[in-house]
This record gives sequence, C-alpha cells and structure tokens, in this order.
Amino acid sequence: MTGAATRGLMVALLIATPALLLPGVASDSTQITVLVAFLAAFLTFVEYNSSFPSIVEFRDAPPFNRLRFASLAVTVLLLSLILKGQTESSLLTSGLTSLGLIIGNASDFPFSPVRLVVLMLPADADAALVSSVRTAAGIAYFVSLIAMTAFFVLVRVMGWPARQGAFNVWVNLPLFDPTTGGDVVERLQRDARINIVLGFLLPFVIPAVVKATADLIDPISLQNPQTVIWTLSAWAFLPASMIMRGIAMGRVAEMIGEKRRRTYASAEAEDGFQAA
Repeated sequence: MTGAATRGLMVALLIATPALLLPGVASDSTQITVLVAFLAAFLTFVEYNSSFPSIVEFRDAPPFNRLRFASLAVTVLLLSLILKGQTESSLLTSGLTSLGLIIGNASDFPFSPVRLVVLMLPADADAALVSSVRTAAGIAYFVSLIAMTAFFVLVRVMGWPARQGAFNVWVNLPLFDPTTGGDVVERLQRDARINIVLGFLLPFVIPAVVKATADLIDPISLQNPQTVIWTLSAWAFLPASMIMRGIAMGRVAEMIGEKRRRTYASAEAEDGFQAA
C-alpha cells in the first residue's frame, strides 16, 4: 500500500508541476489541474494496490514503467523551468534555456521531427514563439531518445526482464490474450514490430496531420505555456513509449521462444536416454 500511495503521489505531482512552476496560472486552470492530478493519483493507487492486473502493462517488471515515468517527468520539469525563465529568469532557467537552444538548433534540420513541429506553427508566428517551440521540442525529443537508449541497453546488456526472476505474462500483459489468435510468439513479434514502426513514424506524422488539417479545424494554439509543455511532452513521450513497448514485447517473445527450445531439447534428450 505504501508503494502504491507513493506512486500515486508522484503521478499527481507530475501533473501539477507546470501549474506549480509557471507564474500567472489562472485559478480555473489550477482547479482543473488539481482535479486531474487527484484522479490520476487515485487510479494509480488502485492499480498498484491491487493483486490483479487491469490496464497497466509490465507492472511487475521494473524498471520499465519507472523509466517511462522518469522520462516524462524530466521532460515536463525541464520544459516548465525553461518557459518559467521567459518571465522569471534565474541562473537555472538561463542555463537550461541555453542548453535547450543548442539542442533545438542542432536537431532543427530538414525533415527532422523538430523541424516539422516548427513548420506546424502558423506562417505569421512570432519569432520568439518559434524559438520557444524549437527549444522545447528539441529538449523533449532528446529526453525521449535517452530513455529509449537506456531501455535498449537494459534489455540487451542487462537481460531485462529475466534478471528479475519469473516473468508472468498475465500480470505484465493484461490486455494480451494468449489463448486467442495464432502462435503466441508470432503475435508478440508482430505487435512488437507494429509498435516500433508506429513509434518511429508518429513524431513525423503528428505535425504533418496537424498542419494539413489546420484549414479545416482550429489548430492547436501554442501561445499558452501549459499547452506547449503538455503538447510537446506527449508528442515526444508517446512515440518513445510505443517503441519501448515494442522492444519489451519483442524481448518477451524471445524469452518464450528460448524456453520452448530448452523444453524441446530436454524432452528429446530424455527420449534418447530412455531409448538407449
């Protein structure tokens, strides 16, 4: 219960971070933020305090969810501090802004995800807004790349999740039904490939879709700092999370395949011994 309560508190703090750090947040926005934070904290507590799985995948296979949460929390915190520095400058916010400018300018090359986010803005957008969005997008995408690289190393070098002991598919993949469809390994491998491909394409597709539909519907306004934080955090986090999920499912399929081969080899050895 203590661990579930701690996780719920951390999720609530994550959601409230922009409202706590940014100056001049409207009272209505603060009330909505508090409501969403309490709701998310309650759902997280119920999920992790239950003995039965519901919707959270890899719940008992740390540090998969911890790494995803950390990447999102770092992204939200950094973007909040950078945007806070536009009105209340400090040594910390100035340093983060300088770092973000370097990363944003370095990643703003033709056909890059950051360039597509910048092109998503209206043609008459203010230069300061363009620079702010470029900086935020560069930071968010950079953090997501670090999270994906760390998880890849965790899987391929440190042997996740085998080093944690037995892996329970029902608990860690509650939305995956192994009794339906074809072979479990093939289905896991197919889902892994789909997640990785979608995760790779989404940072390019989302800005293009927003730009293409700007004439039909009201485009997302990035004038509000909280809108910038949550839009760009989701733009970077969701694709990275899908790629990490694909890597994890591919690893689970690999583990099941290895266990099958060991079982078959043991059975053949036993049959050969009995025949002898």
